[in-house]
Amino acid sequence: MKFQSILPFISVSIILVLAAGCNSTSPADNSLPRSTPEAEGVSSAGLVAFLDSAAADRHEFHSIMIIRHGKVVAEGWWAPYRPDLRHTLYSTSKSFTSTAVGFAVTEKLMSVDDKVISFFPDELPDTVSPFLEQMTVKDLLTMSAGQSPDPTGRITSTSQEWVKGFLATPVLKEPGTAFLYNSMATFMLSAIVHKVSGEKIADYLRPRLFEPLGIQGYDWEESPEGINSGGWGLRVKTEDMAKFGLLYLQKGKWNGKQIIPAEWVEEATTFKIDQAPDASPEVKAKSDWMQGYCYQFWRSRHDAFRADGAFGQYIIVLPEKDAVVAITCESPDMQDEINLVWDYLLPAMHDGPLPEDAESQALLKERLDALVLPVPADKPDSPLATQISGKKFIPADDPGGQGYFTAIFTGDTCLLALEMNGGEYRIPFGRGKWIESETGLAGPNLISRPGGPGLHLIAAAYEWSSDTTLDMIIRYIESPHHIRVKCTFEGDTMVMNTRLSPPPGYDMPPLKAVMEK
Repeated sequence: MKFQSILPFISVSIILVLAAGCNSTSPADNSLPRSTPEAEGVSSAGLVAFLDSAAADRHEFHSIMIIRHGKVVAEGWWAPYRPDLRHTLYSTSKSFTSTAVGFAVTEKLMSVDDKVISFFPDELPDTVSPFLEQMTVKDLLTMSAGQSPDPTGRITSTSQEWVKGFLATPVLKEPGTAFLYNSMATFMLSAIVHKVSGEKIADYLRPRLFEPLGIQGYDWEESPEGINSGGWGLRVKTEDMAKFGLLYLQKGKWNGKQIIPAEWVEEATTFKIDQAPDASPEVKAKSDWMQGYCYQFWRSRHDAFRADGAFGQYIIVLPEKDAVVAITCESPDMQDEINLVWDYLLPAMHDGPLPEDAESQALLKERLDALVLPVPADKPDSPLATQISGKKFIPADDPGGQGYFTAIFTGDTCLLALEMNGGEYRIPFGRGKWIESETGLAGPNLISRPGGPGLHLIAAAYEWSSDTTLDMIIRYIESPHHIRVKCTFEGDTMVMNTRLSPPPGYDMPPLKAVMEK
């Protein structure tokens, strides 16, 4: 096994190419107003209870921001995640794409009743089926395109022409009649806005959405044709997620100006199609995925609606509570994650201001200031560190090939050097602390960053868990994911075990390497 086998460099379901970077020119200070929880009718003790339950649960939270009455009442980032970092939104991106459609409809560039094939006369299959001919923009918006199964993985992994790939996919059911989650349908919405506006949706949204809300430094992945992926791939900061939710809570109004018509907000966030029409009321009552789908938004229990993305990226809008909750996370169970919001945050919100609770506010601040993901312990280096430092370990089954592993220990830092596929990657790890750097070494569910040849921002740390075992962790801190590496040394031999998130994790086959003589 060669070292290039250590990591799956790209997602098994989605293969992407370069992304487009965008920066707004909004004023420097675009932050939301802050307030105390009690002033906005939120119990600090209830927020503490939420954080304590989150810490005890199986979810790995990365950030949270809670807005009440237009003001941030609580915010926190689990180090090494930070407020200034973008975060991969996964399918939360879909709601931004829906917003781009809303602007295009408002500007009469298109309508939701337009036929999909009308936008792509040169990319149609030789035979256009009746169901394909019937498919409308609304069918894409409501995930009822009629294709089955979802063609996203197949198209993105095998085709350089995603529009053609979608249009060539058989439409087996009458569009508009059955819900089936289909990320490629959202890509087609992006392609349509691109077609009618002459701009990528990231560029199209800049003056209409991003600049008015003060969203800066975002980027959005692209297809091989140069179309923003639409259904995934947008990266913004946690506060930007909260701003987007607040815009929808305020029915499209921002700082007293109507950014997007209230009529579109209503249309986009109300029930359109039942995801599980045959499910019993008892089953539906326990699921936030069976409350109805809108225009790339989900209805939720408690008369809420949300944008959500894989592994627990949420923008939850609660009109009855005049609140927004933004969360980034790596969750093994998104229903269980959102249940924490209903169980702890919802009861913490009251109709009017509460008496100031200095004790609970102090405890809340303490909890928020101390948020950190587990970092390997700051244990002394093993005596073995001096013996292996700077030594090359070569894959045992490919001694003459390219590839090696070298760890160089200096003070409380370990510099890991890897050679794979003819390229060398150098990653610094802190002993008992995170060290940030950029790397071209791809991790789970990652693709190339915009602006460079696959550079990813990471934080890395290590410990010697025993005299012969070196434990290392790499966190890709603009995504939800991480890699754990355990190297066990015996004589001149090293065995490397690698586990990739997301949970429950994927174990790569062990790699045996031998010290170079």
